[in-house]
Amino acid sequence: MGLSWQQGPLAPGTVGQFLVPDPLPERLLFAEPLRRRMRAELGDSWIADSEDVVLLHEPGRYPVAYFPPADIAADVLEESEHTTQHRDLGRTSWYTVRAGPLSKERAAWQHTDLPGHAKILEGRIAFAWRAMDAFYEEDDRIVGHAADAYHRIDIRRTSRRLVVRGDDRVIADSGRPLVLYESGFAPRWYVPREDVDESALAPVEFQTFCPYKGMASYYDIEGARHAAWSYEDAWDQVRSISGMVSFEPDEIQVELDGVRQRLESGQGVIPHGADRNLDLDEAMFDRPG
Repeated sequence: MGLSWQQGPLAPGTVGQFLVPDPLPERLLFAEPLRRRMRAELGDSWIADSEDVVLLHEPGRYPVAYFPPADIAADVLEESEHTTQHRDLGRTSWYTVRAGPLSKERAAWQHTDLPGHAKILEGRIAFAWRAMDAFYEEDDRIVGHAADAYHRIDIRRTSRRLVVRGDDRVIADSGRPLVLYESGFAPRWYVPREDVDESALAPVEFQTFCPYKGMASYYDIEGARHAAWSYEDAWDQVRSISGMVSFEPDEIQVELDGVRQRLESGQGVIPHGADRNLDLDEAMFDRPG
């Protein structure tokens, strides 16, 4: 989640509301200076390197970085005849991006007929995330999709009692779970392995990748598909949940202080494909931290 994705304040499925007397427009776009050095790599070459990037937040999309032309390598961009019409930002011209022997069609774009209120993007070029080999902030690679400064994770200790039950057994019983608060999502509860009956967890050949937490492995429980998951080697920023187990309350019975938990607004994750066709091995190899 971030400002405009999942259930963020500018997202179509937001769970919050702006307390203003008049209705806001159906779509709100937000652009701001990134204030971080960002680089784009293709074919072992830095094709863009800038401290003057503008980040665009568009409803339902990940943030997009727009580079000034002066910070893009010479002879990288080749204009194409392909144009499209952006619903908010007008006519869009597309470029082929070349780096050495590599050539990626429609891998960059520029909005060439911007409305007056969007002049912050005037003349700037954006590169398609999937088409590039990598993006970096300083020397750290940004893996999975563009980083969103409004995405936050807080992990807190708690003495509340969390009990997970299957059809005829207690799967987990803990008075020391960790609760993970992630922007735009309902809390997720992580239980130490010592408080879990691991014989009930059936590992499955399924993993997902989170750009903020790392690689998640999943378990079936008594026929409930993907009812639990664990970040076996969580990234440094969320290291405290490594190896712990979290349970899906819409797949299995989860009770917190005796109250049955239910799937609630903001708890479901909107599925999306692996950006830039990132595979799981590459995601772990290029982990930041």
